[in-house]
Amino acid sequence: MDGRSEPTERIFHRARKDHWPRISHGRGCYLYDTDGMAYLDACAGVHVVSIGHGVEEIAEAMADQARKVAFAYGQFISQPQIDLARKITDMAPEGMDRVFFVSGGSEATEAALKIARKYHLESGNPSKYQVISCWQSWHGNTIGALSMSGRSAWRKDYTPYLLDFPHISQHSADELERVIRQVGAEYISAFIVEPVLGTSAAGMAPPDNYFSTVRDLCDHYRILLIIDEVVTGYGRTGVDFGIDHWGVVPDLMATGKGLSSGYTPIAATIARDEIYETIYETAPTFVHGHTYGGNPLSCATALAVQEYVDRHDLVAHCAEMGEVMLEQLQTLTELPMVSTVRGKGLLCGVEFTADKAQGAPFEPSLGVTGRVVREAFDRGVLIMPGAPGPMDGVYGDHVAISPPYTVSEGEVDRIAKVLREAVVAVERTL
Repeated sequence: MDGRSEPTERIFHRARKDHWPRISHGRGCYLYDTDGMAYLDACAGVHVVSIGHGVEEIAEAMADQARKVAFAYGQFISQPQIDLARKITDMAPEGMDRVFFVSGGSEATEAALKIARKYHLESGNPSKYQVISCWQSWHGNTIGALSMSGRSAWRKDYTPYLLDFPHISQHSADELERVIRQVGAEYISAFIVEPVLGTSAAGMAPPDNYFSTVRDLCDHYRILLIIDEVVTGYGRTGVDFGIDHWGVVPDLMATGKGLSSGYTPIAATIARDEIYETIYETAPTFVHGHTYGGNPLSCATALAVQEYVDRHDLVAHCAEMGEVMLEQLQTLTELPMVSTVRGKGLLCGVEFTADKAQGAPFEPSLGVTGRVVREAFDRGVLIMPGAPGPMDGVYGDHVAISPPYTVSEGEVDRIAKVLREAVVAVERTL
């Protein structure tokens, strides 16, 4: 032996721990490890798996395309790419008719950042480059996306690299206008916002008039509105795109996760046609791209997933099961440490507090979120830990519940039952 770890342990993990279960396979809403343990996937991986695991017809579509051609670069387009772009724009808000394909959500928001910049350059407004976003928002891990994100705990280590963009409070149109005026509208390129929050505060939605007011402000100050639909897009909240709940048309949308249900890495930035035409009226190229963006195999896979969603009416089922799940989870507020339950469709969040009457959070050192997640895991249900500090980047504990759209009422019952057991088990130790 040369002292090195076994090959399976040569992975650069995102976290260090003694044991990682080894996945074997998945079927429907369940994952199975190599020890034979079954896990009900109540977080769809990470809000990704929309149609369930192990769907044979998706595997067949992937194999069919791989036999033809899996990869071709920018010298070509492919029929799957054309068909998927058409499918996406048919679903998107009216006028959003151009799709830029990438490999993941961070790439999609980063592409939106660059498209917005390019649009303003070609419109004769070169001073417009800053992007306003919200504290505790999440738009991705790449440097541009992280600069737009407001999740303090994840920004901290990389602060020296980040762009100095302004951030505001969640769901405050008044603060948005105040910051636009303070910075100067001539310097603001875009405002990026999630329609319904994902991992930062799962299921949190704004007041009814928020997005219409934001749309008006962006129009008035000639600022592009970017909606981050990476988590919410393609049916997760019970409608095609989260912004559809408010009937507002953005200028750009970043999408990902549910586009392929995790069967292949693919994401997309969707733009209004006017933005595309403005850029190419004077510019010969949009200088941006990624090696695997829009490859035939990924596009064929995502198209098969979206057609499966349509055939099985899964967006409507997602809305129906979302109501059932929210009703079930609301019963958890009977427990001492469950303060808030919220959600839209199959994107729900449960928050924990030390003192409900005072709204006092637990000390972060207690690790309440992680303890609840582990208790559920030991009972065979996977729930997602919310990002640290939804209140201020430091304080606040919460979990996200977002099963595949195919989830049954019986599976929803089990999720709520096990989460209750997990919370009670943690309460006994505090």
